[in-house]
Amino acid sequence: MSAPSGNVVPSAPPSYEEAMGINMNYPQPYPVPGPGQKPDGKGMNPPPYVGQPPPANNPITVQTVCVQQPVLFYDRPVQMRCPSCNQLIVTRLSYDSGALTWLSCGGLCLLGCVVGCCLIPFCIDALKDVDHTCPKCSALLGSYKRL
Repeated sequence: MSAPSGNVVPSAPPSYEEAMGINMNYPQPYPVPGPGQKPDGKGMNPPPYVGQPPPANNPITVQTVCVQQPVLFYDRPVQMRCPSCNQLIVTRLSYDSGALTWLSCGGLCLLGCVVGCCLIPFCIDALKDVDHTCPKCSALLGSYKRL
């Protein structure tokens, strides 16, 4: 039986691009091997930057941050860097009457030391609160409270 003359019989099936409707003029995201090149990627140029700007040589800005550990103040001088004047210092101590000084005075009054012996705690630095100051800029750096 022969084919009718009105129907054309194709000699080969359509290619994948023709069947899927892929536009061959659209840039491919990967290199397409040209004639004479192997499809394994050897001898092929890398793809141009499609949709991306070329990398810029911008300088990187680095900021150094120094974090100082918290300083614990007691009744002894402390070597530290002053946050106010940024100098390496040993703190200067000053003593102030605090809660322990007044409680000691009141306790001595209750025991009968009324004449003047009850004022002895105000002369003893070991019973007073301690303020730490910078010897260069006189900034108050911290305090140590006895009670």
